[in-house]
Amino acid sequence: MKQAVLTTFNTLLVIVLFITISQGEEADYYDWKGLKSYAAKDYSDSIIYFDMSIKQDPGYIDAWIHKADAQRSLKDYNGSIDTYKKALQIDSQSKAAWSGLIEAYAALDIYSLAAEAAQNLRQIDPTRKDYWLREGNMRQMQGDYQAALQSYQGALEIDSQYRDALYRKGISLLALGQRQEAEGIFDQVLDIDPGYRQAANAKGVTVQSQGEYEEAVELFENASQMDPSWSQPRLNQVSCLISLQRMQEAMTAYAAI
Repeated sequence: MKQAVLTTFNTLLVIVLFITISQGEEADYYDWKGLKSYAAKDYSDSIIYFDMSIKQDPGYIDAWIHKADAQRSLKDYNGSIDTYKKALQIDSQSKAAWSGLIEAYAALDIYSLAAEAAQNLRQIDPTRKDYWLREGNMRQMQGDYQAALQSYQGALEIDSQYRDALYRKGISLLALGQRQEAEGIFDQVLDIDPGYRQAANAKGVTVQSQGEYEEAVELFENASQMDPSWSQPRLNQVSCLISLQRMQEAMTAYAAI
């Protein structure tokens, strides 16, 4: 009798394991199909497959994240936010889910929540300089320049030559009215990378804001030469030329944009 019960139990266990394995394989298959549609930019079809994967295995976090990515590609940002949050209920440490959440909030211009999501991502792995940068960028877009500076400093403590963090730090300093400090930061960026066009343009803006229009004209010319297709330095240059009452040059520069 005991042997018969044991045999029945083992049989049931094998059946349960087989069903679980089959469901897992089905979830993988539908997720794979969804990714193929996603790669072909057929986002609506991909969501159908990701939903089928989730139906097979509601705990399959990859399918949740991939579905959210597809929703975001369709500009269904609110839907993607809900889906990323469901993924985070499965694994609150999912970097992909937090990263997607940042992008979705930013697309809706909800930078306060984007910054919170970026902070959570950075706390998961504080050794990643790009996570510090991303958090700083969201703080900067939020208008909290002081908090942004702290984030950029965190990135620079990992890599003191991190040009993107230096550049963004300079922008925050400029926004806070610390013009000389900002100019010094932009100089650092250009020392590291002489072709960093954004820093060259930003230095011109910094000099222009101090009323040094002649020098600013030259800086904007330099930034424009780095990328002739970029119109912003030329527009800034026109503004400086007008301030200098050099109207003919201003009109010539404007016509060339």
